Amino acid sequence: MTEAVKSAAPTGPRKNVPEPTSDTAAYWEAANRGELLIQRCRACGQPQFFPRSICIHCWSGDLEWQRASGKGRVYCFSVIHRAPSKAYAGDVPYVLALVELDEGVRMMTNVVGCPPDEVTVEMPVEVVFERLTDEIALPKFRPAGR
Repeated sequence: MTEAVKSAAPTGPRKNVPEPTSDTAAYWEAANRGELLIQRCRACGQPQFFPRSICIHCWSGDLEWQRASGKGRVYCFSVIHRAPSKAYAGDVPYVLALVELDEGVRMMTNVVGCPPDEVTVEMPVEVVFERLTDEIALPKFRPAGR
């Protein structure tokens, strides 16, 4: 699923920005284009997320990138009312969630696009991307169909 990448202009204190590594560069390049990638092991066929150099199921290094549908369900969540730093003070309350993608992997992320009290376990969600810098867009999830 390709999504338009939403811009978030930085104001005030700076938020943490992911720094791509050799294991994650392809993931962040795809996210910057509005595509969500996961890894799949060629040896055992299992998907995994977050990106790493070996399979968490069989320890093979034979991994490939797979485009994810960007659809899933909220597995669990918490509403954050206290900002971890001044950079996030304008975001509270916000939803920190574990989303289970249709492909079977789980991602720690934020649910956006609805009030925190509307988020429920098993709620269908779809990926959206928030631009943090010219090179980094962060996948987040909104209620499906919004």
